[in-house]
This record gives sequence, C-alpha cells and structure tokens, in this order.
Amino acid sequence: MVGWSTGGDAGGGEVVAVLTIAGSDSGGGAGIQADLRTFFAHDVLGCTAVTALTAQNTLGVTRVEAASPGVVVAQIEAVMADLPVRAAKTGMLATAAIVEAVAATWARVGRGPLVVDPVMVSTSGAALLEADAVAAMRERLFPLAAVLTPNRAEAEALTGERDAARAAEALAELAPGAVIVVKGGDDDDPAWASDWVRAADGGGRWLRAERVATRATHGTGCTFAAAIAAGLARGAGVGEAIDAAKRYLTGALRAARPVGGGHGPVDHLWALRRG
Repeated sequence: MVGWSTGGDAGGGEVVAVLTIAGSDSGGGAGIQADLRTFFAHDVLGCTAVTALTAQNTLGVTRVEAASPGVVVAQIEAVMADLPVRAAKTGMLATAAIVEAVAATWARVGRGPLVVDPVMVSTSGAALLEADAVAAMRERLFPLAAVLTPNRAEAEALTGERDAARAAEALAELAPGAVIVVKGGDDDDPAWASDWVRAADGGGRWLRAERVATRATHGTGCTFAAAIAAGLARGAGVGEAIDAAKRYLTGALRAARPVGGGHGPVDHLWALRRG
C-alpha cells in the first residue's frame, strides 16, 4: 500500500486518519513508533497524542517521564479539530490523571471506534501504568471502547481470572459495548498462538495462527491494536479487522530480523515488500 487513501489507486480517494494516544519508545519497537509504522502499512495517516517519553531499548526500560494531562488533551483536540480521524487507539497512558483526561476528552470530541490496549507492563517487565491508574482505566476508559485488547497477564491483573474466556466475561461487565480480545490465551500450546475473542453479543471464539519462534516480540500488543484500529478506520467490520490484524502481526513476526540484545521489534513493513 502506498499513500493515505480509502482504496483504489495510490494517492487517490479520501484520506483516512487514525489517532494513537500512547507513549514514545526510544528503541522504536513499541508505542507510537510501532503504531505509526503499522498505520503506514495499512494506508492510513497516523496522528499522535504522546502521553509519555520512555528511555528504552530491546533490553528494557530505564526511565519514564509522563506528559502533563493538559498537553495530552491539547494534542487530541488539535488533531480532532482538523484531521479526518476515523478511529483511535490508546496504549501507554502512564498515570490516572492522563487516563481520566483522555477518557473525558474522547467522550467529548472523539469520533469513530476506540481500540483500548490496556498497557500495564512492557515486554521486559517494566511497569508502564501507575497502580492508581488501573481503577480509572476500568471505570472511565473501558466503557468507551469498541475493542479491548488485553494480553493474558493484563486480563488476569484486571479480573483475577487466568482463564481467557472467564477473564473476557468479567471484562465485558466493564466494557459492555466492546469486543474483547484476550491475547495469548493458550500460551502452553507450542504450535499455535491463540487469542480468545469475546463478541459484544456474548459469543466467543478462538483466533489462532501458527506460533512463530522468534525473540522479536517487542511491541506486538501495540501493533495488533493499531492494526485493528486501522482496519476499522478503513471500513472493516470489527471481526474482519481483528482477523486481518492477526494475519498482519503473524506476518510481521515471521519477517522480523534479530536486532539488539533483547526482544527486538517485529517487521511492520513486511507486507509492502511482498512481490
């Protein structure tokens, strides 16, 4: 895909934008950097509201500095006032004040579906969400979500349930209008990477792809959520967007090359090089 359009010839059609409200990853593997590359690969214009600066690489996070809630709000308002945003996603929100400001601002000026990735801990194990922010996220942000994408550890921390299906049911009480994807719901299976998808109408299904053996797993959650948001912005249905995001992430894992001494990034642009 080349250009930012709804389809057709490169550069033709109406511009579609997606907003990411997330933290910056200095190592380039996750956060807004991963989101922007994912948006580019999906032929949408990526817009950002930066919530925090992190000092990190493939080995871990060494420092986090949260933005002021006011500047986060100003970024969202500026983007929404001028650009053709059709969907948004949240990632690292860092503090309770930022969570509350984002929820209030999106409820006021947001348009299109909101994908909420409740980022709590980095791939390397660093805390990316203050403890008092969890309640704000559950009470203020989850009810606004069209799709909620916790991994299994996040889902367990939020609900106390380790079983993916039971965790999704508990989360549905907090996000009744959302489709909930519990990522890594079957981590013990060596052949398949399985996620549990709980639809807004209460139905459930496994979403499976062949497991890829790689250390390049940094930013997979950000990438998956961003791909869902891009699909929704381009007009896909929720189920279709989730399935396409799973295929996209699997391809990005397969194409990833080793970089750094720890968990490297996936290859967000793999699909652009096919053929």
